[in-house]
Parts: sequence; structure tokens; C-alpha cells
Amino acid sequence: MTAYLEGHLAPVPDEIESFDLPVTGALPPELTGRYLRNGPNPRPGADPGHWFGGDGMLHGIRLRGGRAEWYRNRWVRTGQLAGERRFRPDGTLDMSVHSANTHIVGHADRLLALCEAGLPYEVTGELDTLGPHDFGGKLLTPMTAHPKQDPVSGKLYFFGYSFQPPFLTYHRLSAAGELERSVEVDLPAPIMMHDFAITERHVVWLDLPLTFDLGLVGSGIPFRWNDEHPTRLGVMDRDGGTRVQWFEIDPCFVFHVGNAHEDAAGRIVLDAVRYSRTAFRSVWSGMSGSAAESGDSGGSLHRWTLDPATGVAREQALDDLAVEFPTINEDRVGLGHRYVYAAGGSGSVVKYDTRSGSPAVHDLAPHQVAGEAVFVPSGGGEDEGWLLSVVTDTAADSSELLVLDATSVEPVASVALPRRVPSGFHGSWIGDTE
Repeated sequence: MTAYLEGHLAPVPDEIESFDLPVTGALPPELTGRYLRNGPNPRPGADPGHWFGGDGMLHGIRLRGGRAEWYRNRWVRTGQLAGERRFRPDGTLDMSVHSANTHIVGHADRLLALCEAGLPYEVTGELDTLGPHDFGGKLLTPMTAHPKQDPVSGKLYFFGYSFQPPFLTYHRLSAAGELERSVEVDLPAPIMMHDFAITERHVVWLDLPLTFDLGLVGSGIPFRWNDEHPTRLGVMDRDGGTRVQWFEIDPCFVFHVGNAHEDAAGRIVLDAVRYSRTAFRSVWSGMSGSAAESGDSGGSLHRWTLDPATGVAREQALDDLAVEFPTINEDRVGLGHRYVYAAGGSGSVVKYDTRSGSPAVHDLAPHQVAGEAVFVPSGGGEDEGWLLSVVTDTAADSSELLVLDATSVEPVASVALPRRVPSGFHGSWIGDTE
């Protein structure tokens, strides 16, 4: 058995639904909507060869009036799930044949299940699959699983990367969901770019040393650490031309960005979880099913300050705790932020105050693993709201939806789920008014 098919990652064999779920504590009545989360869940007996390759499964919990009305889980019915071939007979890529296993977001009255390998899949609020969505035939590249919505304009910014030219394409959706801009961005080689960032005026690109390797096709995820590839961050006008100012940084990899913004001096400030070469190789080997290589325990929260006037990048470790899945109050996307939330590798939910530098930690019980903590606002303050996280207990073979007060990182309620939910990737809170 491989690591991504056992323990807290072990897939579940079927789709179920359950109603009137048990609640401990008091669910805030303002939590009226659906918490939806995506993650890999290979079909029974299937081995995708890498944690990232499993078929996508959505898990949803409906909250309303202080009650947890239902839980249900559904596979995203993609071309991959149907057993279709990734390449057509003419050699072209079918962008509907992939896993759609990484994220689910709402935009312009649509729910989109995302994976960077292909097109988004539209689903209903009850998690039924409607099919691939290409924005009226305009989207000709894959779509990242980490689009960024401008909290002021409502526009959605995203990109697609490819193993063949163009290696990177930048896109912008209107608030109404119309694809209004697609431009190629020059890169020297095909890379894995899992995430990116926006500020009020710029896009921040991550050109990092995980490059495509043709020899790995068919044996998991065909990317490897490449010491010959430069490590750099790029700054580009998000609504104008495609000229990129590149900043060289120390070799590292970033799966997930917390946020970026422009400071008073016009510098770009980026907060993200950084992996050293040894930390990345250790984590990546475990994701691939082999024994984890010795090395650092994981990534930690770092800050880069990029000065366009001097071309110099400054790197700063904000903490040394192993964390992942950084999130923020999404009303601050691209703007100045103070707080970053993350899942701790030791079984915790962590709140970072980037001004004071002191983290607040909610430790879970032994054998419990926290998923991404999604922030749901409740007031005007940046940290006024709740954090929602699916917590999986490997000893009890069970899961719960944990609700924390985001100001104190203390629990206010939990919802007992009718089955163990495999630890997955990303989710969204979809309020009834959205």
C-alpha cells in the first residue's frame, strides 16, 4: 500500500448523503450556506501513481439556522473518471480528461471544480456534475486551481500552464463571468506553476525549478526538481502589457501563496509557504508513494519583498513551523493584509499576525489532521469571522467540520460527519447570498 492510499489520505469507496448531522457547541446562525471541499479520491482499486492524480471528489456540508442540514460527497464526473483517453487520435490534448480534484470556487453564479491539468468542471450546489466549462469556447488552455478574485471589481484572474508552447497564458474574467483577456507570457521552459498572486496593479509569477520531464510521462506527475532552472519571481501589469520584471531568489518551491500587496513605497510584498530543496524532495517523494527522503519536515511561511526600482528581492522567514494551505480573509486579496491562517503539519490550525510576528495555535487531539482553514467573515474587522476546517481522526476513522473563532482560534462548534473524509486540498464557503 502506498502512502497516498492509506491513513488520513485513504479514499472512500462510494457516494453517500446524510441529514440532520450532530452538532457539538453552537453553530453561529450567520453561517448560512455550504462549505464545499475538493480532493483526490481514486476509484476503488485504482492507483493514480501520485497523490495529485486521484479522481476528484467533492464533500459538502449545508449549514443553516444553527443546524447542519446535510452532508454529501460526489465524484466530479470528468473524462478521466469515465476512462477516456487524455490524448485524441490526432495527438491533441483533450482538456476535459483530467481529475478536477484540487479546488472548488464560486464565480458569476457558477460553481467550478478545478485542477490545473485541464478545463474547469461546472457543478451544482448539490454537487452534481454539469460538465466541462470553457467560457463560451474562449478558454483554450487549462485553468489553474488557484484563481484570484479582486474584492473590489469582482473580476477573476487566473492562468494556465502547459508542457508545450505557450508555456504560460494569463486570463481575466469579468465579474459576470465573461473571458475578456487571454495573453501569452514568455517562459524559457515548461514548469509546474501551481499558484500565483495579484496585487492592486500587478500579477506575481512563480518561475521555480520544478520542470516538465518527458521521461516521467505515464509514471505519476511528470515534473522533477531541476537545479539548472533559475528560481525567480516575476512582476507584471495585471491589466496592461505582458512585460515581466524578474527577481532572482534562492532556490525553493512554493505550492501555495497566502497573499500579495503593494506597500507604501511601491514594493511588492508576497507571503507564501516556502520549501527548500531538501524539504520539497522529502514531501514530493511521499506524495509519489515512495519512502519519504530525509530532510526538512515541510514548508514554512516566508515573505519576499520585491523592489521594482532596484530589481532586488529580499527574503524573510516569518516562522519555522511546518505549515501548508495558507488562507486569508478574501476581502483582502491583492490588498494589505495582517493575518494568515494555515494548517500545521503537527496537527493544528495556526493564525499568523504578520505585524507582531506571533502565531496563535489551536492544537488538535492526537491522531487528528486539520485540513485547510477557510475564513468566513462576520464583521468589518479583518479577523472578525470563523475558520472552517475538515478534521480527520485516523484513530477513530472519523471526521468533523470544525468551526473556530478566527480572532482567538478557539472552537465554537463542530459537526460530526457521517464518515471519514480523506484529507484533501482546497474548499470554499458559498454563502446563500453569493
